[in-house]
Amino acid sequence: MIDARRRRGVLGGLLVLFLVTLAWSATIGGVPIPVSDVFRAVFAKVGLSADVDATTASVLFGIRAPRLVLGVLVGAALAMSGAALQGLFRNALADPALLGISSGAALGAVSAIVLGASIASALPAWLAPYLLPTIAFVGAMASMVVVQRIARDGFRTAVSMLLLAGIAINALCQATMGLLVYTATDAQLRNITFWNLGSLGGATWGAVWSAGPFLVIALVALPRFARSLDAIVLGEAEAGHLGFSVERVKRVVFAIVALAVGASVAVSGILGFVGLVVPHLLRLALGPSHRTLIVAAGLCGASLLLLADAFARTVVAPAELPLGIVTAAIGTPFFLALLLREKRTRTA
Repeated sequence: MIDARRRRGVLGGLLVLFLVTLAWSATIGGVPIPVSDVFRAVFAKVGLSADVDATTASVLFGIRAPRLVLGVLVGAALAMSGAALQGLFRNALADPALLGISSGAALGAVSAIVLGASIASALPAWLAPYLLPTIAFVGAMASMVVVQRIARDGFRTAVSMLLLAGIAINALCQATMGLLVYTATDAQLRNITFWNLGSLGGATWGAVWSAGPFLVIALVALPRFARSLDAIVLGEAEAGHLGFSVERVKRVVFAIVALAVGASVAVSGILGFVGLVVPHLLRLALGPSHRTLIVAAGLCGASLLLLADAFARTVVAPAELPLGIVTAAIGTPFFLALLLREKRTRTA
């Protein structure tokens, strides 16, 4: 058993890591900003100190800050979604990207890019920015429902069928996106490339305000299901005997995860393995309790994506490496190691 003191220590360490990563990420880029100027600019923004250099303030609040905010929200949402799915399916391999949810959200986003112009023109001006994340959410939700229905065997979810269904849905979404790419204009093709590779390069305050509310809802809602997920890990029948409505919990958690993934893909494209790597490592350090696991996953996921984004925008400067390539480079070896570990466990 992992005692409460160790959990508090890990959570405290993750909080410090997050704050340090956030401050450090604000200092690096095409225009380096000393950390002292970052704090001075923040204090000036809230009226606690004198004004700072106009160029520093413009770079920090106009370009870097929305990117950092989206990185925090998207990283936390993907990691917390992965933790919830792994608890719900009682399997460490469950992940929004592997289960086809991210591809479904990307298909919705690409559909909005190619086909959504006429719909947006019919909407009020204040609703138009929410069209893309809304359609991405619908695509994510549809993919999750299909995968879950295919993998369902009576009262049990077959893990092998779950992964196979996710592969099939990924392939179907990719084929459909290929058809949309075939009919897209040159301008639309440039936008579609963004979804395939993943990036925070298009981060603006408009993107924050359009996707942020969806992401914040997911971040606030998922920890509330910690006790339900702890009960489901024991078995669905056991959770029912403890008084939890298992099917209701599954429906609501599915909807929240789809909301988080849809909004994340809408602003950052597909970023694989964040929801797989982070929860699995934290489960080894913190144990299976979702009360601390989900919160810790949010902090660690935000830190990981900030670090990956900092690497993506500096390693080949002044160009920018797609963020999806960085997360895949981190996650793929880990996933293969996890599969080999499962293989050794079964053959032992």
